[in-house]
Amino acid sequence: MGAPMCQCLLTAGYELTVWNRSQGKARGLESSGATVAETPVDAVRDAEILITMLKDGPVVEEVVFEQGVAEALRPGVIHIDMSSIGLDEAVEHASRHAIRGIGYLDAPVSGGTKGATSGELAIMAGGDADTFQSMIPVFEAMGRPTHVAPVGCGQLSKLANQVIVAVTIGAVSEAFILADAGGANCGSVREALKGGFASSRILSEHGLRMVERNFEPGGPAKFQVKDLVNALKAAERLNLDLPITKLLHRLFNDMVESGGADLDHSALITHLEKVSGSDH
Repeated sequence: MGAPMCQCLLTAGYELTVWNRSQGKARGLESSGATVAETPVDAVRDAEILITMLKDGPVVEEVVFEQGVAEALRPGVIHIDMSSIGLDEAVEHASRHAIRGIGYLDAPVSGGTKGATSGELAIMAGGDADTFQSMIPVFEAMGRPTHVAPVGCGQLSKLANQVIVAVTIGAVSEAFILADAGGANCGSVREALKGGFASSRILSEHGLRMVERNFEPGGPAKFQVKDLVNALKAAERLNLDLPITKLLHRLFNDMVESGGADLDHSALITHLEKVSGSDH
């Protein structure tokens, strides 16, 4: 995700310094005008805006707060964390930055690598409204930004997105298993349903993956599990019970533990085929 997002920023004319644990991935951006830093601290020394796109909350904690990045930021810098992390983690990071005069927006995204490459990500931002307004041109280089409420609400929006994605993948998977078992052509079923009330982007894009059995990861199943864990943690904090989310978490987790961690999350259909007794 990070590399195509950086490419969009460079195309929009932003001066960009990049760092990645795997230097080779960062070096690929040099030809587009990016400066590659040797360390994360080197990357932020003269920064006006810091954008992080990392695996999860603990990694953001390590890079930003344990490797000296936060201390290297000048007062007035804005940290935009576009990673998908926990609600509590986002709130804590914002508080720690505020002590040093650093602005913060939690702004996770949806749209996958396809959306990142085309600059069409859905960006859900939590934080101060004025700070968000000042960052709109940056966001618009990468996609469509929406300010959803105070700090942490960007992450809540992303968790809501991931709940809908997980449940819909499960629904499309079971629908195809049912149709296939009765002798229907799933590709034709997909085309028929796209024109009706069940139409969705999941049916269109992930449904095609299921029909073609193409499970090269756009969104790996292990990240879907991470997001569902964070959604359930947020629900617990808010004294909510989400039974459907709990079920999908268990199904995705079983898929990951049975060897499907690095498959696309649409590959849940392969796990459900085994559970249902399908002979696909």
